Amino acid sequence: MKPVEQQTLFLSVQELIENAKRNVIRNVNSVLVTTYFQIGRMIVEDEQEGAAHAQYGVQTIKKLSSHLTMHFGRGYSVDNLENMRAFYLAYSKSETVSRIFENSNSNYETPSRNLSEVLKLSWSHYVSLLKIKNADERRFYELEAEKGNWSLRELQRQVNSSYYERLALSRDKDGVRKLAQEGQLLEKPTDILKSPVILEFLDLKEDNRYSENDLETAIINKLEHFMLELGKGFLFEGRQRRISLDGDHFWIDLVFYNRLLNCFLLIDLKIGRLTHQDIGQMQMYVNYYDRKIKKADERPTIGIVLCKEDNKAVVEFTLPLNNEQIFSKEYKLYFPSKEELKKQLL
Repeated sequence: MKPVEQQTLFLSVQELIENAKRNVIRNVNSVLVTTYFQIGRMIVEDEQEGAAHAQYGVQTIKKLSSHLTMHFGRGYSVDNLENMRAFYLAYSKSETVSRIFENSNSNYETPSRNLSEVLKLSWSHYVSLLKIKNADERRFYELEAEKGNWSLRELQRQVNSSYYERLALSRDKDGVRKLAQEGQLLEKPTDILKSPVILEFLDLKEDNRYSENDLETAIINKLEHFMLELGKGFLFEGRQRRISLDGDHFWIDLVFYNRLLNCFLLIDLKIGRLTHQDIGQMQMYVNYYDRKIKKADERPTIGIVLCKEDNKAVVEFTLPLNNEQIFSKEYKLYFPSKEELKKQLL
């Protein structure tokens, strides 16, 4: 066998084993989650038959924890059993899960296979999601974690950065409701907008002096994180893209392409307060790309001025009322207060 053929064989066998390992982990996780859901169901149904529900439930969970720990070791603490109980109470109310139990008999094992098709995340993901009290918000993060294959760390970052509230700020009531039902869908330019954009992963401090070049370099160094913050479907096209007009040269800080929206997205970075000159410059960039770069079957170019401090009045009176291409967005180098964002939603 030739060395090239050997290498092909080795890589094929390696890929097969790695896929098998992933499937094992996925299957183990699925069994664990559905088992914990069933345990939660048993605890709740047992409580309902008790005389004094609250006290009865507390004592039962303590005794059950001791019993299971003695037989199976770690993993069945009182806190974890409480999480299983809360897990069942939160997710049994969903329409899909309710239908599974309606179509099953009283045997607890019967719906497990169907449950695994609905409860797709890891137990750690669900424990984290249970901390979110708002059912719509929790469902949104569940959908996004499933579709984006988020790690637990990425899920926690998105929750901490108020991803749901920041998207909801740019939508009407129907749009907010749709977030909870379907997650983030990119159908029009405004679907990608968040207020503000959170760049805590750049490790730039608010009280330090930094230039626009420092900001751009930090973004390039953490490009994967930045693209996750932008949203879905983004491809990096380049930095400092030059535009030449009658001997004058201009540079666009960052250029992306979004394969879901089928359009270019231009980003200009500003470390100060937004000015009308910033908007005008972006308008020129967008016009150039629309007339010289984009193809006939592509959607109009989107331009975003990412600034330290927005100026809504300047945006309102610089751009036309029907503007759907140019936007200004603040960035923050720290997680905002969820309470402040929620107040803006009211």
